[in-house]
Amino acid sequence: MPENATEVTAAGIARLAGVGRAAVSNWRRRHADFPKPVGGTETSPSFALSEVEQWLRDQGKLAEVPLRERVWQQLAGHPEGPVPALVHAGCVLLLLRTSPAAWREIAAVADEPMAGVLSLALDDLLTTRFGPASEAGRAVRAPGRAELLPSVPLLRGVAELAAGGGAPETFEFLLGRQLDANPRQYTLTPSGLAGLMAALVGAGGQSARTVLDPAAGTGALLRAVTGPTALYAQESDPDLAALTALRLALHSDTGCAVVARTGDTLRADAFPRLAADAVLCHPPFNERNWGHDELAYDPRWEYGFPARTESELAWVQHALAHLREGGTAVLLMPPAAASRRSGRRIRADLLRRGALRAVIALPAGAAPPYGIPLHLWVLRRPGNGLHPSPELLLVDTAEPAEPAPAGAVSAAPSGGRDRIDWQAVHRAVLDAWRSFDGVGDPGTGTSTEADAGTGTGAGRAVPVIELLDDDVDLAPARHLPPPAAAGGPAELVGVRQRLTETLGLTGTLTPPAVTLSAPAHWPLTTVGELARAGALQLRTGGSGTGPTPVLTEHDVLGATAPSGSLPVDGPPEEPVLVEAGDVVVPVLGGGSVARVVDGATAGAALGRNLQLLRPDPAALDPWFLAGFLRGTANNRQASSYASTATRLDARRLQLPRLPLAEQRRYGDRFRALAEFEDALRLAGRLGGQLIQGMYDGLTDGTVRPE
Repeated sequence: MPENATEVTAAGIARLAGVGRAAVSNWRRRHADFPKPVGGTETSPSFALSEVEQWLRDQGKLAEVPLRERVWQQLAGHPEGPVPALVHAGCVLLLLRTSPAAWREIAAVADEPMAGVLSLALDDLLTTRFGPASEAGRAVRAPGRAELLPSVPLLRGVAELAAGGGAPETFEFLLGRQLDANPRQYTLTPSGLAGLMAALVGAGGQSARTVLDPAAGTGALLRAVTGPTALYAQESDPDLAALTALRLALHSDTGCAVVARTGDTLRADAFPRLAADAVLCHPPFNERNWGHDELAYDPRWEYGFPARTESELAWVQHALAHLREGGTAVLLMPPAAASRRSGRRIRADLLRRGALRAVIALPAGAAPPYGIPLHLWVLRRPGNGLHPSPELLLVDTAEPAEPAPAGAVSAAPSGGRDRIDWQAVHRAVLDAWRSFDGVGDPGTGTSTEADAGTGTGAGRAVPVIELLDDDVDLAPARHLPPPAAAGGPAELVGVRQRLTETLGLTGTLTPPAVTLSAPAHWPLTTVGELARAGALQLRTGGSGTGPTPVLTEHDVLGATAPSGSLPVDGPPEEPVLVEAGDVVVPVLGGGSVARVVDGATAGAALGRNLQLLRPDPAALDPWFLAGFLRGTANNRQASSYASTATRLDARRLQLPRLPLAEQRRYGDRFRALAEFEDALRLAGRLGGQLIQGMYDGLTDGTVRPE
């Protein structure tokens, strides 16, 4: 094997061939000519990518590696690691976007001279875009010839991929793959939340030409800003700082200055004299070692010296210190920051001086940690003729779903990761903020109702004097009425009626008395054998871009409508679309669930951790297929077990060999069981809604106990 050749793991081989990892393990055991490991560990070996590709072709398991997969595998298996390779790729994509003619000349030479010429060209480019290399903390360093040489095959593939999909989109694809492959290594700001935070600094006619993110991470917040003239980013992780700088440069106009620096923001501020129009920040939460002992006399603590446990209030004051007078900052905050007693004096001073303008409670699942409903704080730098506002806007978006029609109940609880209706949240928050900040007169002392009747959240402008008590608790839930169950007490009548009808339906759908018999001994086949015979097709989900709704794992488990969404960025990739009659099964968790796609769900994209079985209707009845896939014994024998999860190999699931007419007899019974199951599920939801509504009505006096 050539020195520094690209390596690939078993998971990468499975992705190349479109199979599960269990299939790769079987190939290694059954085929003596399978490539030998060249690296990794005994439990997680790696293989030479070129040898694997050749073996897959020889076995007829791979016609040609898609360009996207080839480039990703080259990057993931780079001898220096994926992050340095991604930085090299970003530099070349920036060169390709800035001067495509220069890249064509460089790419025309052989690999070794190309590395030298490319190093010089990148040095000039990065100096022009990010400033001289001598500037302290510049995020992107020009790679030398020796560093670039192992990356040359990758860079040629990256340029070829960009020719079809665009340089910014190619970088987004590769960066997204890297983030997905290492979810615990990065704290991400989801695109829906980033868009909301960026929209808040531009709402109400505020001009945000220069924007700072002092905890830039992967650059999601600054990337969401529209029309800036300068973007300033600081990040303590040098690798992330480099990736962020390249990401922003690729997505912004050449007239927009991108200034990215590496360093600890609170201890070593890279922009001490910057007064920006806006600050966006997703700071690290609950940091104890943020510099409390070293920074006791720092001039940024204009509103009070934060306690050691109040690192978030240090970031709040850092953001205010970097705003021009009248500038706006939006920070993502943990809910505890609004109510901890150790921060009450700083919160009180922020209110008295009019620096804190709004606290917005987000739905749980908006950002990590996904189980906690985080807050947004909107701040404004006092001065510029502005008078302190006598009110604070409080908004609660804990119920982001659209209102259900009278008597209806939502198919599933709203909120949760990948289940947030960001469009509804954006509308509720921005309408409330524009009404409060733009139309409302802060000097009048009157309250402003914020879209309280839309079902997307409730808001109210609360007089500051009401908040300046011993606790200075700013959590919206403390000051806003809870959203009434099912639209209010009057709606309980409709819920009760629908529950009564549903309970009656469950009685009708209850299966008849069973007829017992001895266990059947049918001739069996497997899903894998049926797929090879052409009786059904197997597809896996999780890829694609565009506006198509996504059928997620949660939707299959909860029998709800498609609730996910595809990324809008990245090179075009066709998702797997489900059709009526398809059978969808989750591959994780070890549960026995199978969903037959109906007409209402058809057309949605297949989500991650789902496998689609598309039966040939002339050979297989879909309800027969789904019913036998749900058998407990069937699932047990087709599951494999790891230390933290159970994975289902759908190819190993078994079915009896029965004539189509007999399949349909079983299919009719399985369909009836599914209808009974849906009715029970709906009855449970309606019952829970009625019970909670009764408790709420009785405790707030809107329902009498008679």
